[in-house]
This record gives sequence, C-alpha cells and structure tokens, in this order.
Amino acid sequence: MIRNTMKFLAGAALIGLAAATAAVAEPTKPECLAGAKPGGGFDLTCRLAANALLETKQISQPMAVTYMEGGVGAVAYNHVISKRASDPNLITAASSGSALLLAQGKFGQYDESAVRWLGALGADFGVIVVNADSPYKTMADLVAAYKADPTTFAIAGGGAVGSQDWMKGSLIAKAAEQDPKSMRYVALEGGGAVLTALEGGHVQVGSGDAAEMGKHHLAGKVRILAVMSPERLPGELKDIPTAKEQGYDIEWPVWRGYYVGKDVSDADYDWWVKAFDAMSKTPEFAKERDARGLFEFTMLGKDFDDRVKSDVAKFKVMAKEAGF
Repeated sequence: MIRNTMKFLAGAALIGLAAATAAVAEPTKPECLAGAKPGGGFDLTCRLAANALLETKQISQPMAVTYMEGGVGAVAYNHVISKRASDPNLITAASSGSALLLAQGKFGQYDESAVRWLGALGADFGVIVVNADSPYKTMADLVAAYKADPTTFAIAGGGAVGSQDWMKGSLIAKAAEQDPKSMRYVALEGGGAVLTALEGGHVQVGSGDAAEMGKHHLAGKVRILAVMSPERLPGELKDIPTAKEQGYDIEWPVWRGYYVGKDVSDADYDWWVKAFDAMSKTPEFAKERDARGLFEFTMLGKDFDDRVKSDVAKFKVMAKEAGF
C-alpha cells in the first residue's frame, strides 16, 4: 500500500509539473508590438496574428496591439532587446524590410542574432509595373530599352534610396548590365504616389508590391510586367508571368513575420511556434491572411531563423554592390 501511495504521489507530482510547465509556456498577457504608427505593414502583421490566434482558440484572451514608431522598426527592435528580452508574452512584427535594414546597419549596434525569429505567416511579392499605354509589354522589352539608354529612365518607388523598392529597381538595372548606382530613382511616399506618377507619365517604371499594384493592373490603369515570385500568383493575378519565366533570376518576397526577445525560454518560444503552426492550417487563418492581401508563405521556427539570416547575408552583398 505504501508503495502504491508513493507511485500515486509521484504520478501526481509529474502531472502537476507538466501543468505548471504548460502554464509558464502559455502567454498570460499576449501582446504584439508594431514598430510604426497604426495603419501600416507592421500593424497589419500584428492584426493578422491577433485576430487569427483568437479565432482559432490558440489564445484564450485578446492579444493587445501596441505601437512604437521610429526608424522603420529600429526603435522597437532596440526596445525589445534592452527592455523585454525575456518577456514571453511579447511578439514583435517584422518584414523582409527589417532584414534589409539590419543588413545596412540601420538598427544600431544590434544584428540579426540579437532576437529569436519566430516565423512568417504571409507574404507579398515585388512587381515591376509600367503605365497602361507603355510600349513595354514584357520584361525583355524593358530590359532592352534600359540597356540601350538607362539615363532616359526614371524608376519610382515608395521608399528612399536603399529601400526595398530601390533594391527591386536595381535588379532591373543589373539585368540590363548597368550600374545600379547610376539608376535614376525617384523616391516617393508610398505605393499610391508611385501609381499617380506612373499614370501621369512622370516616370516610366514603378517598383512596388503585388497586393497594392494588382487591383490597378486589373482596372487597366497600369500594366504589371512581372511578379518577383518563384511561381505565378494565384487568383486574379494568375495570368501575370514571373520574372523567372521571362528569363530573369529575380525574386523578391516581402514576408511578414515575428520575433521574440533573445532570452525568451525554449518552452515559451516553442509554444509560439506550435501555436502559429496550428493556426496556419485553419480556414479561419487563410481568410484573415487573404483579407489583408497576403499570399501563402508560412515558415516557422529554425527554418524561419535560417531564412532571416540568409536574407540579411544576401542583402549585405546587394548593399555593398550598391555602394551602401
């Protein structure tokens, strides 16, 4: 009887320990930090996680979304590292633009290894777009014309020199065997301004993203020459060829992802990864992702960590070649 009692107590202790471990791993006050003002890409990324996690019952209480603007995510990145490195409740929105800024040293003293990368839950893809009346019907037309006389081309993007849109434009220059540093780049405030400049004939080429440019392409206001995706996009943009199809080894996925502090425990990190994994396989999540104009792109845990570090390494080479 004594032996049976001891077995019972030992079993109860193990169950209690398991329950305590689970309680530690599950966030008690889930929060997503967006490193910019409300309404932008980081906000969209946080809202995607917040809504889908609650809808799919991965979390039992609403996730708070907070904002910390500055340096396109740099202030938030430094805040997480210095103030909330071990906070298991907090995830922070990031994008491939974050990797680009890290490659250029624009997040201060910290590099891509200063946080733990959780996963990406969707992506947009870069596009090259021209006016609807443009004589350029294919990437080959555009590249040939650019190669013949790059000084006559103005390429507009919704970001400064060195931004993702600038980098996409530089890939056209490289395809035409021209120096990206000599590209006539027009930095505008967002994709809406790029569309206005294209439609007004002020620039010949625009660099942007499929989700934003797609509806204007379908309306006949502009023409997308190529999508920078590994294969054709689904849905209404399925008839637009990829750059690769047209003979140019160009891809530019704009992933939307998350990270946690460097000192978050393995148990807490694994909880988030498993929650994202379970959520990503549901129709509720697919509906939330599609509503935000994102395409399927799920990469979690170590795979995503490796991807971010690979992207940073690739962007460092591109930045060096571009003179940054």
